[in-house]
Amino acid sequence: MRLTVERKPVKVLPDTKRVIARFFFNGEERAIELVKKIMALDKEEVWSLISPLLQDFSKRHRNITRKLLRNCERVRAYIEMAGYDFKSLDEDCKLLIGSYFTHEYSIESAAFFNPSIVPDPDQGNLEEGQLRVIISFRAVGEGHVSSVVFRRAIIDKNCNITVIPAGNYIDEAEKIHNLVYNKRLFITKASEADISEQFLQMVTEKLEDRFDYEQLKRVVNAARSQFTDPATLLDLNQILALSDSYRRITFSKDTDISDRVIFPISDFESKGIEDARFVKFTDENGKVAYYATYTAYDGYHIMPKLLKTFDFYEFKTSPLNGSGAKNKNLALFPRKINGKYAMLSRIDGWNNYLMYSDHINEWDDPIKIQAPEYPWEFVQIGNCGSPIETECGWLIITHSVGSMRRYCIGASLLDLNDPSIEIGRLKDPLIIPNPDEREGYVPNVVYSCGSIVHGEDLIIPYGLSDHSSGFATVKLQTLLDRLKAGG
Repeated sequence: MRLTVERKPVKVLPDTKRVIARFFFNGEERAIELVKKIMALDKEEVWSLISPLLQDFSKRHRNITRKLLRNCERVRAYIEMAGYDFKSLDEDCKLLIGSYFTHEYSIESAAFFNPSIVPDPDQGNLEEGQLRVIISFRAVGEGHVSSVVFRRAIIDKNCNITVIPAGNYIDEAEKIHNLVYNKRLFITKASEADISEQFLQMVTEKLEDRFDYEQLKRVVNAARSQFTDPATLLDLNQILALSDSYRRITFSKDTDISDRVIFPISDFESKGIEDARFVKFTDENGKVAYYATYTAYDGYHIMPKLLKTFDFYEFKTSPLNGSGAKNKNLALFPRKINGKYAMLSRIDGWNNYLMYSDHINEWDDPIKIQAPEYPWEFVQIGNCGSPIETECGWLIITHSVGSMRRYCIGASLLDLNDPSIEIGRLKDPLIIPNPDEREGYVPNVVYSCGSIVHGEDLIIPYGLSDHSSGFATVKLQTLLDRLKAGG
């Protein structure tokens, strides 16, 4: 039986859209010195600097003043450490300070790849046979900093794909700290982030079993006055940065999906938010939520995290905990199995693992279920997004690495009731980099973070050599028949 994969003539390329981002300073001494230089300016000098700046950048961004004021608020601690009363500053001064701690960042200038796809919560005003979808991408800009961006697309009854053009502007979300932290989980994650155990014990003795951000900030600020050594001050900054990994972010209702970017705003993800794997999750009562697993990276530590949304306007993020929440490549099943959440992972970097949990943020006891078997996957095997439920079993789209670090996309079929049982695996790749797709930021790579079934077809959006993204389709039943036959 012939397995035909059709490359769709649709390519999604990087855009020039820019975001106003916080400029991260290396060390608070330099930041305090900068604040003092700005505060030494008189009112006329402040106005002569901020007025033309606003006129210039207001043509490139919506609500530029709100964004500069927000970045000024983010460095309030530096302002107060420099000896100034934040509340007494006038708006022009705050705008100017904010501008010096701000930079314009082209989020897609380097690459636009590793897509994931889910049905849009809004399926209204469609023709018969159409499906509206939301596609997430990993966008990469200067310094290889990654963020999550979105596009909307329409798939017709013949599996033709139309990606809706992106808007002209882009917006960061507002940041809202979570109201309550679980001390046990928080301390576990802090320990994994290499914050010293002695320091953690000292700080957490002053916290309740459940605490909020303001309580944590008071404890940390009190500790600042007691220590001057750089190592302890770094730990203080790190523990506040970790608290920033738990947050709720919201976008304005007047933004299009392509206007919304989930951009690194905490120190623990300052080097990027990588490879979001979105899935439409349905609980036992039929309630639907959209989850995404992704990787936060600060240049040293990898932190697997979970994103949750119902409408793609408000998102809640939190770290994933446990011995199974290691490395990259976590992918949540779209429903519970035998009353438990289920997750694929690749904790050792080479093999696929399966985990179960009663709590969606805690993952332990991973079981190895797949290892590299064929030459094109000898280096490693991993998932290309969340499993897809079919009547024949759980369809897993996989990525594999072979000689010359060539990435390929394959497929496996797992048992519906016991996904640790592999029913079948393709003996040959489903998609390999062809001559038109092998050149890019990272050559010889095809990679996906999620696929979708529409009618009789499986649609696989995939990244092309870490540069842009395309789509491929394959007849679902033909693929399942091949997998049931052993590949």
